[in-house]
Amino acid sequence: MFLTRFQINPARRGARKLLSSPHAMHAAVRAAFPVAADYERAGSRTLWRLDTPATSTVHLYLVSPGRPDLTHLIEQAGWPTSDEAWVTRDYDGLLRSLAPGQEWAFRLAANPSHSGRKTADAKETQRFGYLREHEQIAWLVRRAERRGFVLASQHDGRPNVRLHRRQTHSFKRGMGTVTLTTATFDGILQITDADAFRRALTGGIGHAKAYGCGLLTLAPAQANP
Repeated sequence: MFLTRFQINPARRGARKLLSSPHAMHAAVRAAFPVAADYERAGSRTLWRLDTPATSTVHLYLVSPGRPDLTHLIEQAGWPTSDEAWVTRDYDGLLRSLAPGQEWAFRLAANPSHSGRKTADAKETQRFGYLREHEQIAWLVRRAERRGFVLASQHDGRPNVRLHRRQTHSFKRGMGTVTLTTATFDGILQITDADAFRRALTGGIGHAKAYGCGLLTLAPAQANP
């Protein structure tokens, strides 16, 4: 597995197109892997997320089974004069080092949602996003139990997690429109089951993984993820 960070130049027209459409960004990410097995393998898949650590700064993060080639993104939405257009690091060392009891700072962009009832004329079950903050936190707490971790507790007993970038996106996909509820979670977690937690890191958490949701990243607990 590999972890990659790519800096997007939001002033470029191509970048604005990608940033406005998770469907277009998904296609750009998929194009970084000409070999299908580098994009998705049994038990692991490519996950991506957009972070904005500062004004006018946008990073694209990827976790992938194979090493990506983002040359096309430099030409479309990057900084062609940069000496370090993107950075890719081996991810397996971190994955092997994980153990129960460890605490990590984390960041997760996700689609907190639930499925509704399937009607007789519906082709597939419709999903509905959780909109309230406490519902979104409860969604993550439930997912954590099955993914090999728990959220650390604050002094008042509440989960050590903060939500930001809580949004509802609508974008075109083919002849239709996709609407997604997303939220970014920052907090502290503790590993309870290392194998299940590794699967969460390499397979993602929740739905809408093709559209920039599901990627959980880690940092030392005393630092920001």
